[in-house]
This record gives sequence, structure tokens and C-alpha cells, in this order.
Amino acid sequence: MKLAGLYDEVKDRLQLQANKLSGGQQQRLCIARSLTLEPEVLLLDEPCSSLDPRSTARIEETLKRLVKEVTVIIVTHNLAQARRIADYAAFLCDGRLVEKAEATRFFANPREEETRQYLAGYM
Repeated sequence: MKLAGLYDEVKDRLQLQANKLSGGQQQRLCIARSLTLEPEVLLLDEPCSSLDPRSTARIEETLKRLVKEVTVIIVTHNLAQARRIADYAAFLCDGRLVEKAEATRFFANPREEETRQYLAGYM
């Protein structure tokens, strides 16, 4: 729970049922549970969907810390979030890998027209 950034918030309420935690805390609890398996890769599908901006920021901070311990792959449609936290980015469309690159280059200067269209909000 410490690595997932949750322990300090719930250390006085460890007997509390998980469904009594906030949405962001529940999400970090799921991350903490996953980490107990000591994975090499952590795959998260829309980890911040339905969360408020404060909870989203906490998840993002947690993920930034986790990359020192485990490879984190995030599937997201939130381009702002991807820009904030990605080291590398990939665009997949209709089951095809269209483009992958270091995140700064990917977002600033995509090489593929299809990627440019997506990032501009045209598809």
C-alpha cells in the first residue's frame, strides 16, 4: 500500500471495507493488490476514468513512482494525461500499431498522418 500511495491515507482505518474508500483510493488499492504479485509489467486500462482531478493527480503521482519498480503500460483516451505521464507513447487504431515513439516526439511531431489526425481530434 505504501508504494501505491495509499497507506498514509488509510493507516488509521485498515479494518475499513474497501467499498468505503473513495474511488481514487479504491483504484490505488487495486494497484497495491496487483503489486503484491511482484509483476514485471503493470497493465492499466483507463485507470483514472470516472475520477475527479484530485484523485487523478494522485494516481498519476503513484504511477510516476511505480515506473522505478515496474514497467507500467496505460491504455487511455485522455491525451492530456498521456502527455503528462508517458515516457513513450503508441497509437493503435483498428487493431494496428500506427506509430510509437518517445512521448515528447510523439506528441510534438508525429510522423504518421493518422496519428496527427487523432491527436488533433479529427478521428
